[in-house]
Amino acid sequence: MTASPGSEAQTSEESSLFEAAIGRYQQGAPAAEVIDDFIAITRQQPNQSAGWTCLAWLLLLENQPIDALKAAKAAVRLNPQDPQARINLSLAMLETGAKGVREHIEMVQRVLVMAPEMAEELQESMADGLRRKPGWQAMDKVRDWLAL
Repeated sequence: MTASPGSEAQTSEESSLFEAAIGRYQQGAPAAEVIDDFIAITRQQPNQSAGWTCLAWLLLLENQPIDALKAAKAAVRLNPQDPQARINLSLAMLETGAKGVREHIEMVQRVLVMAPEMAEELQESMADGLRRKPGWQAMDKVRDWLAL
């Protein structure tokens, strides 16, 4: 899961909740234990794309693709250039049978051409997903399409 609050306006309390939740996840907390934090974050800051991106990722890990699709769509709407949000949306679309995945994969590819330094972060995110959800077929497809 790669997301940071970035330059989006938020209070220090909201930022610390985000940082604490991300920290717990990165320290190995199961996705199910962090989902409620990100639900609260997205309710408090509905215009913060990073919260939606993280929530979508956690929902995907917990086999809740329909809810993940909604969260990923919100993240992409708020920050269309975020490759992690696009990857999450692609994963949710694959898992729900939604059409239009190619458009999002192509956008991620374009972003990586413009900002190749992001590839390592995305590789780490995908590896984390596969560690936490072994045999994740949708992730294998996305990783192969992106050649990461």
